[in-house]
Amino acid sequence: VLARVFRARRIAAGALTLASPEVKFVLDSESLNPTDVQAYQLFEANSLVEEFMLLANVTVGKKILRHYPTLSILRRHPAPNRTMFDSLIGKARCRGFTIEIEDSKRLADSLDAAVVEGDDYFNKLLRILSTRCMSPAQYFCSGEYKPTDWHHYGLAAPVYTHFTSPIRRYADVCVHRLLAAAIGVESLPVHLSSKSYLHDLAANMNRRHRAAQLAGRASVQLHTLIVFSGEDGVKEEDAYVLDVETGEGTEPSFTVIVPRYGIEGRVRLPHISGGKDLVVRDAVNHSITLKDNGCSIQVFQKVRVKIWVKIIQETQKELMLELVDPIFGGPPDNCTPSKNVAVGSEGAGSGTKRSVSERKTPTKDVKNNKKRRRKRS
Repeated sequence: VLARVFRARRIAAGALTLASPEVKFVLDSESLNPTDVQAYQLFEANSLVEEFMLLANVTVGKKILRHYPTLSILRRHPAPNRTMFDSLIGKARCRGFTIEIEDSKRLADSLDAAVVEGDDYFNKLLRILSTRCMSPAQYFCSGEYKPTDWHHYGLAAPVYTHFTSPIRRYADVCVHRLLAAAIGVESLPVHLSSKSYLHDLAANMNRRHRAAQLAGRASVQLHTLIVFSGEDGVKEEDAYVLDVETGEGTEPSFTVIVPRYGIEGRVRLPHISGGKDLVVRDAVNHSITLKDNGCSIQVFQKVRVKIWVKIIQETQKELMLELVDPIFGGPPDNCTPSKNVAVGSEGAGSGTKRSVSERKTPTKDVKNNKKRRRKRS
């Protein structure tokens, strides 16, 4: 009950509820190779823990700031500028919705109102894209910024820090030391008394945080390739269009996300790239349309794709996304699945934050699987 009260207060203050395509992997109990990839599902228990963690972070941030107004390690999230949201605003307008970004409260309200009946995933797509329009949050020393610049836009919090995860973040360790000194448990370490040191420390933590994010995404890409390199790796799934390439002179293509696996990649249409007059590109409505049959692809459209792994050489593989439905080419009455559309992918799991390992019964030997794949090719 308390968690719900805290959440309601945050949302009323303008806190944003955003989303990201997080995934988890099921691991083989013997080889520990991934055998399946699934979208990470959040439960009410996750929300309960999150609310109390946010409350602890805000409370500790205020406490250390009272004792060390120029030496506190805080976390700020700058408000985005409109140019960062221009693309999303245009995409939402295609579906009849208006995204307002004057402040976090208006953004939150406009996201809540953007609901399509019968399509629950549409609102999540908007929240995923909104997350990518934001500036990254940053660690900083309180003595380097004016109090008005301490604000955390996404959480609608005037003061925020990281305190709850010292086992995985060095920023939390520093905040623990500041809090211990503030409540008289320990003396403040000498190096945390230097503003110039804290400046360099915060800059390094920001770099390391970014590097950890990139490493996590690369790990997800690698494990996803392993999953789809298996014997039954070829899958067909529903996907949603995130972006459409409408630039003149570019290869017709679009980016999709597959909710079932949290995979994101680019679908290419090279079979029509040679004929510039075959496609109508509409940058305003974020769509491409074939002139001969009127078949079109538009942002947020639901499509069907085939997922498979292309072996470029023994040590180089690429995850491919192939358009199945609708057909993009052929007779006017033939907007149905096709086997002849060759397309490519930029990668898997882009923007993913974390993965969770689970155990499963043993699978067949990986080497035998590789031999069978070589024979088939």
